[in-house]
Amino acid sequence: MASEHLNEEGFQATSAALNNITDQTLNNHTADPRSTLHRPADHEHAHSFLSKILPKHAITGLETKFHMGNYVMDRQTGEKHWEAMSIYVRVGMHLLYYGSEQEKALHWKRTIDLLRQQSEKMGREYDLPESKSHIQPFIESFQLQDSMAEMVQPDPDQYACFNDFFAREIRPDARPIAEPDNDHVVSSPADCRLTAFPTVDLATKYWIKGYGFTLERLLGDAEMARSFNGGSMVIARLAPQDYHRWHSPVSGTVEAIKDIPGAYYTVNPQAINEAGTLDVFCENKRSVMTIRRHPHGTPTAVVAVGAMLVGSIKYVNGVDKLGTQVRRGDCLGAFYYGGSTVIVIYPPGEVTLDQDLVHNSIDEKCETLMRVGGRVGVSPVGDGN
Repeated sequence: MASEHLNEEGFQATSAALNNITDQTLNNHTADPRSTLHRPADHEHAHSFLSKILPKHAITGLETKFHMGNYVMDRQTGEKHWEAMSIYVRVGMHLLYYGSEQEKALHWKRTIDLLRQQSEKMGREYDLPESKSHIQPFIESFQLQDSMAEMVQPDPDQYACFNDFFAREIRPDARPIAEPDNDHVVSSPADCRLTAFPTVDLATKYWIKGYGFTLERLLGDAEMARSFNGGSMVIARLAPQDYHRWHSPVSGTVEAIKDIPGAYYTVNPQAINEAGTLDVFCENKRSVMTIRRHPHGTPTAVVAVGAMLVGSIKYVNGVDKLGTQVRRGDCLGAFYYGGSTVIVIYPPGEVTLDQDLVHNSIDEKCETLMRVGGRVGVSPVGDGN
């Protein structure tokens, strides 16, 4: 059938494009990442590159259907700014939407295998000592020079490989925790672009529009999902240039950890917000940590979700040992290369999310720039503190 031939053509072209992009990056260690893997998708050279590889009708349709980036709100200034989508994310979006029989195309085993192979390829290469040469161009490209002073190891030359640098550790004093003595406050789990929804239903109405999303699928546990029905949800998206560790949003005891295998789809908002597409949160590789919150005695689910070109998700400092006590702001784990997401879910009535974050998420339909430890909300009993 013509549609099958078209899907096959699209897959082959997109596979070649993604492989070409990652090869260019790995074969040119000193290149500016914004000239290869992280070239803005709205850049004229990125358009020219894609036009040579993808069928004309495909790239035209993609440009018509999608904006090539996202607006993000600065919480301090209240101003929106535009963040262009990287070219590799744009190609990943093409994998999500290509073909006339969308559901069948999205579940292609070859698509999943392609993304896994590319993610493992980048992770493997970035573990090599030779990948150190990528560090300085990455720092300069994303203007991270000043932020290196915040790291436990501020000298880029001291990292063993690119992944060692990518999962760099930050000094605790560089990310002070909001209201540290108030256990009723909950905070941001990461340096991130954050959305906050008072209920999961609102999250699926305004943000998570892909088909197939349920708490049971996300958490991989029907009983656990029932305890969070009607609860609130915070979604923290980490861009590749962000500090790439995640921290506890609450104080409590680590009660359970469940690793769920999955795919490596992009978690860019364009992939999350489009109705009728696959829900990538429930498809991607992830790890679910349950923390029994102190002093409330209620559960909090912290879901670390891998994404396109993310090699691995690793817990740190022994926090994956059940029974471990964590304080709000303690580091829980690190992602190794690529963008990623941390989803935090609270039981119904447990947390009142800060109104500005909810407004940005629902009314403005955009993410808010946040730092680790920044206040996200408070339990009702703590409103007067």
